[in-house]
Amino acid sequence: MAYSSLLRAAWQGRPDNAPRLSGAATLRAWWQACRPPFFITAAIPVTLALAFAFRLEGQISPRQWTVYGLLLLGCFMGLTIANFANDLFDHILGVDGGDNIGGSRVIQNGSISPRQLSVALMLLTPATLAVGGLLIAMTPAGLRCALWAASLFAVASAIFYVAPPLRYGHRALGELFVCLNMGFIMVCASTSLLLQVFDPRSMALALPIGLMVAGVLYYQSLPEIETDLAAGKHTLANRLGKDRAALVFRLWWPAVWLLLLNLWATGLAGWPVALALLGLPFYLRACRHIEAAGSGDWLPLDAYGHLVRKCYLLSGAALIAGVAL
Repeated sequence: MAYSSLLRAAWQGRPDNAPRLSGAATLRAWWQACRPPFFITAAIPVTLALAFAFRLEGQISPRQWTVYGLLLLGCFMGLTIANFANDLFDHILGVDGGDNIGGSRVIQNGSISPRQLSVALMLLTPATLAVGGLLIAMTPAGLRCALWAASLFAVASAIFYVAPPLRYGHRALGELFVCLNMGFIMVCASTSLLLQVFDPRSMALALPIGLMVAGVLYYQSLPEIETDLAAGKHTLANRLGKDRAALVFRLWWPAVWLLLLNLWATGLAGWPVALALLGLPFYLRACRHIEAAGSGDWLPLDAYGHLVRKCYLLSGAALIAGVAL
């Protein structure tokens, strides 16, 4: 489908026979489209940057609290852009149809029209850049060019994860870009904004965080390993095939925990970072569910995505505590 045709499709209004929602139902639909359970993926990197600033300076100034609040707002907005764009373009391209379980399903159930989502995207994108611009204006001039580049890259990545012409999320590059954006850009840029200087040690903290968020995305792609491929969407999981995809998952979180323990060994984090291993039972349960699925239907694995999010929550919280203490 030509790009101009996609844009016209996005502006199709709600069908005449679609039910009219009450105000409360409309708010619930938009909240569902924001996918709030995934906001934690943005909150942890930003809070880690705040913990690192506290570790270096021994206190958090009023200015840093203000920057932290704006960072959370901007990152939540950026994540919402990604979620809205994912819903919109996967619907237009037919990826979220049929038995596919991806997205928030607000378009499929008639709660929000593609036109409404496209308008929301057009309003939210400049608003997010405005928050970023306000933060960047509060930093020394020497940092501004790099921070603007990072901000523009992150916002563009949020849109073009599924939007033509790049659609890098459909080219098995989703985990790579998520690691870059939610790990290196989010942690390093937040640290620079809080400290008013770039500290290269923030990159060592960013790597495990980026891998954790990418690990959440990777697991979310496992239930749809066949339906995505049938819809023409190529992910790392369906490129690998079920056997190797299961093996990669089994190796993913142990690798993250080794990186966290290495931060303790090198003095960038204290002993609380070892509490990340409290997520081990959730990881083992997820592994057992994947093993039980074998070569059969993997769609039921979607019900166990919470296990991986709990691994991320526990590991992220342990890293924040280890860095702060």
